[in-house]
Amino acid sequence: MKQAYDTLSQAMNGLKEEGYTLDFDLQKDGIYCREQDLKLGPNEFSIDEFYRFEGMTNPSDSSILYAISSSGAKVMGTLVDAYGAYSDKLSGDMIAKFQGESKI
Repeated sequence: MKQAYDTLSQAMNGLKEEGYTLDFDLQKDGIYCREQDLKLGPNEFSIDEFYRFEGMTNPSDSSILYAISSSGAKVMGTLVDAYGAYSDKLSGDMIAKFQGESKI
């Protein structure tokens, strides 16, 4: 069952305890982990969980945290994004991946 978190930092710490230790960055056609110099395309990773958070003083300061895993690369990590802030820079496959697996 998905854990409930009040803040982004609590969620990130909780997911790290569950083994999601790497940090991923969103790219046009995939995600990238600097620590391992690893790039994964949309078909190479899964979104296991996601959490949405709104800013305390400004609702436009909203973010979403994804718990991501890849059985092929044997990695687990997180990706933080503002709600749709970069969607215009993503490939169609990446948009479909995030919309399909996280029901944004």
